[in-house]
Amino acid sequence: MELTSQHFLAMAPLLITSVTIVVVMLAIAWRRNHSQTFLLSCAGLNLALLSILPVLKITPLSVTTLLQVDNFAALYMALILIATLACVTLAHAYLGEGGTGYPGNREELYLLILLAAAGGMVLVCAQQLSALFIGLELLSVPVYGLVAYAYFNKRSLEAGIKYMVLSAAGSAFLLFGMALLYADAGTLSFAGIGTALAATGMPSLLAQLGLSMMLVGLAFKLSLVPFHLWTPDVYEGAPAPVAAFLATASKVAVFAVIVRLFQLSPVASSGVLSTVLSLIAVASIVVGNLLALNQTNLKRLLGYSSIAHFGYLLIALVASKGLAMEAIGVYLVTYVITSLGAFGVITLMSSPYNGRDADALYEYRGLFWRRPYLTAVLTVMMLSLAGIPLTAGFIGKFYVMAAGVESGLWWLVGALVLGSAIGLFYYLRVMVTLYLMEKNLRKHDAPMNWEQRTGGVILLAIAILAFVLGVYPQPLVDLVQHAGISLVG
Repeated sequence: MELTSQHFLAMAPLLITSVTIVVVMLAIAWRRNHSQTFLLSCAGLNLALLSILPVLKITPLSVTTLLQVDNFAALYMALILIATLACVTLAHAYLGEGGTGYPGNREELYLLILLAAAGGMVLVCAQQLSALFIGLELLSVPVYGLVAYAYFNKRSLEAGIKYMVLSAAGSAFLLFGMALLYADAGTLSFAGIGTALAATGMPSLLAQLGLSMMLVGLAFKLSLVPFHLWTPDVYEGAPAPVAAFLATASKVAVFAVIVRLFQLSPVASSGVLSTVLSLIAVASIVVGNLLALNQTNLKRLLGYSSIAHFGYLLIALVASKGLAMEAIGVYLVTYVITSLGAFGVITLMSSPYNGRDADALYEYRGLFWRRPYLTAVLTVMMLSLAGIPLTAGFIGKFYVMAAGVESGLWWLVGALVLGSAIGLFYYLRVMVTLYLMEKNLRKHDAPMNWEQRTGGVILLAIAILAFVLGVYPQPLVDLVQHAGISLVG
């Protein structure tokens, strides 16, 4: 096909991100300067984010047979860019300035995050299996380095090796599944696979096996039960901004491509696979919440919590009609905001040059009496994760429950209610810890002027957004409805 100016405009967010990667790489080669690299990365991400506005005027548009840019892709590209921007800003605060900061090279962290973000953007635009695999690998490979970036910490190195080995195994399952699906359908495009499977009435045994193996590979990336065992170890070992990126931008990209695959190939998610997805959803909700109960490490707790949250999201994916698309969009946006806030607090409390991150729960005892505003931010995040009214998390859970009720998935709705009740206990435990009086216990603390720095400003903005969306969610709902209609259309 002949590429026109419209095609290049449609790909502007991805192209600008790619140019930013090259510019940052050349800037590092020319002169190592932490602040310069940070500013270049932020400038590129902001430009890519702004370029989405003109893209909306020409969507939907296919850019070659690999990528489809529509309102759905625009929404999730924006979400990935916002999450990446927040993680980059938190990384700047985390790495520190001058001789007192991170002891190794700091600049490459930004380069790796930008590369992973570009992979995520390819994923959300993918309309073919080959584009899915390219995007997934471009997203995953930089994350291996990011997880092990704190090389002087043995937990970080261990987490990097674990994630690399298990991710490679997940990619192998995904590739094998793609090969089997291609052998049966004779095409790599999502729509073509849907047409081929629908022609036979129901997927053949070969197609079902291929789809199941693909599900294994993608479920690993989303840390769904029973492919979740890597999650707490990797979250604990990874530097706090990297764990934030892994929990938000990385998972949003993978979930978005699954949604597109099942929307363009509805037969792929029907029958036996629908039952399997339902079982995985219930197992993820129950196991994620139960394992989080006894955690004394905040990062591990958030890791198990993320397993449960993507279990909730699977309920809307299984419903796949009516409110389902809207519920997925709203839940992903609220989950990203809340996770960024929670990991942001850990980031500001941590010093990578003083050993491990401040992720032990006892280090947060009495935080209210030392850093009251930071405590308020973490309190709002915990309330939002628990799904308490007047927070963004409540709106997300309400929509998922509404989608489940609309489709008559009563046992899945029951699992959501049960999981939320269990989750309430460990989120409240974190909140209570923040207000307990304890003398001479703290080992880490956020800087006194944390709210005046870029990382602190981003954190306060996230907290305000989580509250505002809980009180007045209509703009978010309108945005997601528009994206959903565009995809279905």
